[in-house]
Formats: sequence, C-alpha cells, structure tokens
Amino acid sequence: MTKPLTMPVAQDVFETLAQARHSVRAFLPRPVPLALLERLLAAARLAPSGANLQPGRFWAVEGAVRERLSAALCQAWRDQVPEAEDYGYFPRPMPLALRKRQVAAAQALYGALGVARGDGAGRAAQFERNYRFFDAPVALIVTIDRGFGAGGFMDLGMCLHGLMLAAQSQGLASCAIGALASYPQVVRDALGLQASEVVVCGMALGWEDAGAPVNRTRTEREALERYFTVLR
Repeated sequence: MTKPLTMPVAQDVFETLAQARHSVRAFLPRPVPLALLERLLAAARLAPSGANLQPGRFWAVEGAVRERLSAALCQAWRDQVPEAEDYGYFPRPMPLALRKRQVAAAQALYGALGVARGDGAGRAAQFERNYRFFDAPVALIVTIDRGFGAGGFMDLGMCLHGLMLAAQSQGLASCAIGALASYPQVVRDALGLQASEVVVCGMALGWEDAGAPVNRTRTEREALERYFTVLR
C-alpha cells in the first residue's frame, strides 16, 4: 500500500526554495518571457493581505524607458545630492547590534568581489550597479499608494517574498533593490508616476550567472533562540 504524503515532505519543498534563494547580482543575457513574468506575479499576489486590499504595484521597465531611468538614477548617485525619501528604511540611530549585521553583509559582498575595505571607487562602482538593476533581463519598480500605513508595507513584503520564491521555483534568481528608495522623485519623474505612488524598492530578476564571483555572496541568519520565545 502506498504511504500517503506527509506534511514534512511539503515543508521540505518550501525549505529547499527558501534556502536556495539568495540575492543575485549578475545575470545571464537570457530574456525572461513576459508570460512567465506574469505567471510569477500572479502567484505572488496570492500572498495574504489585510481585508484583501492587496497593496502595491509592479512596473516593468524596458528599452528606452529603462535606459532613461537608470541614467537618471546613476547621475543622482554620482552627484550625491540627497533626496527626501518616501519612507524610513533603517532605524535612526542604528543600534550597534544591527550595525554589525549591516557591516557583515557588506563584508560578504565586497569580499566575494575582492574589493578591499579602503577601495572607495570599487565599492561605489558596485553600488551604482543597483541603479542598472545589475543588468538583469527584468527590471521592476515596486510602489505602494501613499494612503497606506505600515500594515500595507507588511502585506506588500509578503507579496515580494512570494515573488522571489515563485521565481526561484522556476529556476530564476532575484535581488530586491532598496537603493531605489533613496531617489523616489527621480523614479517618478523618469516614469511619469503620480506623486501618490510611494517608491518602495526595485527588483532585478533573471537567470543567474553562476560563474560570477559576486553571486558567491552569502549572509548569515540569526539563531532561532535570538528571535523566538515561548511564554508560559
């Protein structure tokens, strides 16, 4: 008699995807069919949301529009002119424990690239690649209506994670790009978006270049006992 599938098997499928997913910053020049992208977005939208409001919009930029956006973002980055962000991303001030994680993540990235700590030009060049979406075949801008509160961002975050895992399930890789939130008006101006569209992040998506050193970057996760407590 065939033994029925048990819950741990299903959990293994999710864990395999979750463990395989990592931020990829170098992609193969292989296009992603629009039908596949639409399928991934439809799957991501299955994420739960309060009152089923389904916050967030996704804008795929291509061709001349993408070139114009990336050129404007790179210029803003080089000019180092600060812009008012639509929302606060990091804690201010940054607690020491979180600062250590931030530093460790940077060390993992630049260490994989062989960029020395004192190599400001090398680090700046790598950071600027955020604004070119790491040359991925798919470049997405993610926005949310300005009327949403913090709960809307939470719901959108679940959708974004769903998108990245859906991509992983199809052999695709991704990288969320928070750096775009530093220049929300540049993004809105380049794309002709309304002021009501809060620029949350960007996302690069495509087929991973497994031979690229930058894609060897890995970051650690906190031990369970640091963030999980049972109260009795």
